[in-house]
Order: sequence, then C-alpha cells, then structure tokens
Amino acid sequence: MQKRPPRQPLSQQQVTDLLTGHDIQPTQQRLEIAQVLFARDQHLSADDVLKQVNQDTARASKATVYNTLGLFAAKGLIREVIVDPSRVFYDPNTCEHHHFYNVDTGELMDIDADRLALMNLPAPPTGTVADGVDVIIRIRNQATA
Repeated sequence: MQKRPPRQPLSQQQVTDLLTGHDIQPTQQRLEIAQVLFARDQHLSADDVLKQVNQDTARASKATVYNTLGLFAAKGLIREVIVDPSRVFYDPNTCEHHHFYNVDTGELMDIDADRLALMNLPAPPTGTVADGVDVIIRIRNQATA
C-alpha cells in the first residue's frame, strides 16, 4: 500500500494556492469542495463530497459539486477512479499508484506503483501516446465459517 505520510488538512491559503497553481479560479464553493477532498487521505464519491460540503447548511448544489470535481480532474488536481460504471471515486493522490477495490465494502485502497510490475504493454495505436495505466484489483471479504 502507499507509504506516504498521512495527509494533513490544508489551510484556506494553501487550498487557494493549490487551486490557482492549477489555473482554477478559487470561488468559495470550489474552496469548500477542495478542503473536503484534501482534508485527509481518502477516496470520495461525488455524493460523499456533497454531503460533507453541505453538512451544516446547503452551500453547494449537486451540479456544482459534479462540475467542480470534473474541473479538478481535468486540471490534474485530483484523479477520477472509475471502479465500475456506477461507482466513481475522486482521489487527491495524483502520484502514480493503483488500487484495491473491495466489492463487499465499497472501500478503495491505494497500492504503491512499485508494488506492481507492468511488463509487455502493447504499443499504443499509431498517432497516440500512452497517458497512464490504472490498475484496479477487485477483492472480496473472505467468507468465514
């Protein structure tokens, strides 16, 4: 699994700098969404983010959260991890790594890239270049007798 030290919550200024460093205008709603995403090492769905942002009072609509997550992913601030067509997680860890996905619990866990050897990958089609490799290993809880 990932060997990084635990993520520390970012200050308002650090979040602002992070957004502007990725060419994202830091609106109040984007700042709140980013603070939720970067509070700790976690993999959140859009609904998880929406729930946390609106925990006390409604501050952001579902459309705003989805649009903001899409913008953050497009700008390389977060990674979109699609575990199946109906489950998408947003990962603030943009370092090269892979995932275990527990289909019983819905938990997504990081795997260090150096723990998985990828060899003999096919050459991409003419006129294209590889942009990354994402490996998701689906696991289940072991049945207990």
